[in-house]
Amino acid sequence: MRAGYVYALTVLMFGVCLARECSGGQGGQAPIQLSPGPHLFIDDYLIGEQSFLSRTVNQPEKLPVPVVTGGRDGDENFQPYLSVIRDPQTGRFRMWYDIPENVHQSHIGYLESEDGVHWIRPHRVLPDPHEIRFGCSVLDRGADFPDPTCRYVLAFYHGDGTMLATSPDGLRWSMLADTSVIKHNHDITSLHWDPIRKQYLAIISVLMEGKHWQGRRRIPHQSVSKDLIHWEKPWVIMTPKIGAPIERGETEFYAMSGVIARGELLIGLVKILRDDLNATPGKTAQEMGDLERKAAGLGYTVLAWSRDGRTWQRDHEPFIPNNPVPGTWDHAMAWGDEQLVVGDTTLIYYGGYARGHKVARFTERQIGLARMPRDRYVAREADLNPGRLLTKPLLLKGKALTVNALVVGWLRVRLVDGKGNEIPGFGWVEIRGDRVDHPVAWQGDLAKVHGRPVRLEFELQDAQLFGFDLH
Repeated sequence: MRAGYVYALTVLMFGVCLARECSGGQGGQAPIQLSPGPHLFIDDYLIGEQSFLSRTVNQPEKLPVPVVTGGRDGDENFQPYLSVIRDPQTGRFRMWYDIPENVHQSHIGYLESEDGVHWIRPHRVLPDPHEIRFGCSVLDRGADFPDPTCRYVLAFYHGDGTMLATSPDGLRWSMLADTSVIKHNHDITSLHWDPIRKQYLAIISVLMEGKHWQGRRRIPHQSVSKDLIHWEKPWVIMTPKIGAPIERGETEFYAMSGVIARGELLIGLVKILRDDLNATPGKTAQEMGDLERKAAGLGYTVLAWSRDGRTWQRDHEPFIPNNPVPGTWDHAMAWGDEQLVVGDTTLIYYGGYARGHKVARFTERQIGLARMPRDRYVAREADLNPGRLLTKPLLLKGKALTVNALVVGWLRVRLVDGKGNEIPGFGWVEIRGDRVDHPVAWQGDLAKVHGRPVRLEFELQDAQLFGFDLH
């Protein structure tokens, strides 16, 4: 009886798979419509089939020394919260970050740079629009914003939640409201613009209990708004993953920041805190007294992404790891807080701590910079065994296609229909070398397949494939 059941189920599944292939869809699923811009293989959303490929988190390259120091060069960085914007008119980089008044109060430090690496000293201390506990999240709404006196928005934490101020130039701030616009009980907040859904997005921290952990922990929540004044009730967007070995123990979050839009994805940087661990191996949290515990703590950054602007997926392995070498400036913590795409490069600014979570906070909390080729967050990687990736059925909008790939061996790409047949004029094109924009020179005109479901097929060996761009 069981053997007959298995046979019947096998025949049924074969028929389902055949029907899917013949229809060119995924079980009747409509083709995915793609607009011009980057389309990344950070998750499996675009992938229909893959074989002999590993998913590799691509860690950016850190500069060896911080770009803003902790109280030694007149910078006085105090927290791992900052904002960096490249002015579209001047091309200058502008940075806002927290400088200390005391352990419970911050001011706004301001620096400018010609290249995003070397910052012009001394910094400016901007007038406070209101007493600030922590936070320095700045949005530039652009030179064409209808009210130029409110072009820039500043978010920070004070009292019982997130407070907002506006400015014509990012230097002189006025409060948008006299009270907090989002209520929450912990002092981490960041503000972002979601250009896909045309709304503001706030990531806030809430100390809360949960069924999977003991006591209260820092847990990130999100809210959205169309006007900065009226916000939805915040909801939880991530919790510790109990089954992940790296997150066993006292896993908390210094919220999430650095949210940017890349194509149809929002990508953010999640600060992981393990206060029960030492960056330098030694006593366990249970063996440490209260004073020793304040010197403990290990922090790193993982990637998170959203395709709907409300729910998030995230990695558990580090994207920006803390430096394993004792005595280095980011040995204990490496917390990403800002992303900026400049040409073919993604710049990532992060806060680094030399020792534990609460050690020498006026002098050892510094700001560093990591860099990577544009959009190279996650690779689909093949080693000496050739790998294959076939997308789901897609509707392509664009006149040209480029591929983001690091190819030591070889990589090739073609267009096929729903049955896997090569589309005339779009046969195999081989790619070699290292570029974020390898051109794909098909004989056919990409406009000829507009409105027609197609699939991209990649084959690669000794290569990393990150995604593709439609132009």
